[in-house]
Amino acid sequence: MSAGVTLPFRTHGAALALGADDATAITVRVQLPELWETIAVRCGSAVSVAALKAAALEAFGQRLHPAHEYVMKLRGHEVRDEASTVSAAGARDGSTFLLTYRHRRPVK
Repeated sequence: MSAGVTLPFRTHGAALALGADDATAITVRVQLPELWETIAVRCGSAVSVAALKAAALEAFGQRLHPAHEYVMKLRGHEVRDEASTVSAAGARDGSTFLLTYRHRRPVK
Protein backbone atom coordinates (compact mmCIF):
# COMPACT_ATOMS: atom_id res chain seq x y z
CA MET A 1 0.00 0.00 0.00
CA SER A 2 1.42 3.40 -0.86
CA ALA A 3 1.95 6.21 1.64
CA GLY A 4 -0.57 8.37 -0.21
CA VAL A 5 -3.29 5.89 0.73
CA THR A 6 -2.37 5.18 4.35
CA LEU A 7 -1.53 8.72 5.56
CA PRO A 8 -5.11 10.08 5.59
CA PHE A 9 -6.34 7.15 7.65
CA ARG A 10 -3.78 7.57 10.41
CA THR A 11 -3.63 11.33 10.82
CA HIS A 12 -6.12 14.08 11.54
CA GLY A 13 -6.67 16.97 9.16
CA ALA A 14 -4.65 18.03 6.17
CA ALA A 15 -0.89 17.67 6.05
CA LEU A 16 1.21 20.61 7.24
CA ALA A 17 3.48 22.06 4.57
CA LEU A 18 7.14 22.85 5.31
CA GLY A 19 9.51 24.15 2.66
CA ALA A 20 9.09 24.05 -1.09
CA ASP A 21 6.68 21.46 -2.46
CA ASP A 22 8.92 20.26 -5.28
CA ALA A 23 9.44 16.88 -6.93
CA THR A 24 11.71 15.71 -4.09
CA ALA A 25 9.29 16.64 -1.28
CA ILE A 26 8.13 13.78 0.94
CA THR A 27 5.25 13.33 3.36
CA VAL A 28 6.10 12.00 6.81
CA ARG A 29 4.12 11.41 9.98
CA VAL A 30 5.08 12.76 13.39
CA GLN A 31 3.65 10.91 16.36
CA LEU A 32 3.48 12.28 19.92
CA PRO A 33 2.65 9.25 22.08
CA GLU A 34 1.90 11.30 25.21
CA LEU A 35 -1.10 12.77 23.35
CA TRP A 36 -1.94 9.67 21.29
CA GLU A 37 -1.86 11.99 18.28
CA THR A 38 -0.27 11.86 14.83
CA ILE A 39 0.09 14.55 12.18
CA ALA A 40 1.21 14.43 8.56
CA VAL A 41 3.83 16.90 7.32
CA ARG A 42 4.81 17.53 3.69
CA CYS A 43 8.54 18.35 3.82
CA GLY A 44 10.54 20.03 1.08
CA SER A 45 14.01 18.72 0.32
CA ALA A 46 15.77 21.41 2.41
CA VAL A 47 13.68 21.03 5.60
CA SER A 48 15.75 20.14 8.65
CA VAL A 49 14.72 17.74 11.39
CA ALA A 50 14.83 20.69 13.83
CA ALA A 51 12.31 22.61 11.69
CA LEU A 52 10.08 19.53 11.52
CA LYS A 53 10.31 19.15 15.29
CA ALA A 54 9.43 22.81 15.91
CA ALA A 55 6.47 22.69 13.52
CA ALA A 56 5.19 19.47 15.08
CA LEU A 57 5.45 20.85 18.62
CA GLU A 58 3.51 23.92 17.50
CA ALA A 59 0.85 21.79 15.81
CA PHE A 60 0.50 19.61 18.91
CA GLY A 61 0.23 22.72 21.12
CA GLN A 62 3.25 21.76 23.21
CA ARG A 63 4.55 25.05 24.63
CA LEU A 64 5.10 24.06 28.26
CA HIS A 65 8.57 22.55 27.74
CA PRO A 66 11.35 23.85 25.46
CA ALA A 67 12.13 21.96 22.23
CA HIS A 68 15.48 20.64 23.53
CA GLU A 69 13.58 18.55 26.11
CA TYR A 70 12.05 16.51 23.28
CA VAL A 71 13.77 13.94 21.11
CA MET A 72 13.00 12.91 17.52
CA LYS A 73 13.34 9.21 16.73
CA LEU A 74 13.23 7.45 13.40
CA ARG A 75 13.01 3.66 13.23
CA GLY A 76 13.70 3.47 16.98
CA HIS A 77 16.89 5.52 16.96
CA GLU A 78 17.39 9.09 18.08
CA VAL A 79 18.13 11.57 15.29
CA ARG A 80 21.20 13.16 16.84
CA ASP A 81 21.93 15.71 14.09
CA GLU A 82 18.73 17.73 13.97
CA ALA A 83 20.41 20.21 11.60
CA SER A 84 20.41 17.56 8.87
CA THR A 85 17.57 17.40 6.38
CA VAL A 86 14.68 15.02 6.89
CA SER A 87 15.82 12.91 3.92
CA ALA A 88 19.45 12.87 5.10
CA ALA A 89 18.26 11.55 8.46
CA GLY A 90 16.94 8.50 6.62
CA ALA A 91 13.25 9.33 6.21
CA ARG A 92 11.40 8.16 3.13
CA ASP A 93 7.93 9.06 1.89
CA GLY A 94 5.54 7.71 4.54
CA SER A 95 8.10 7.37 7.36
CA THR A 96 7.01 8.04 10.94
CA PHE A 97 9.03 10.14 13.38
CA LEU A 98 8.41 9.63 17.09
CA LEU A 99 8.50 12.90 19.03
CA THR A 100 8.71 12.27 22.75
CA TYR A 101 10.22 13.59 25.96
CA ARG A 102 13.97 13.12 26.26
CA HIS A 103 13.58 12.01 29.89
CA ARG A 104 10.74 10.10 31.50
CA ARG A 105 8.06 12.11 33.27
CA PRO A 106 6.46 11.02 36.54
CA VAL A 107 2.87 9.83 36.32
CA LYS A 108 0.56 12.01 38.37
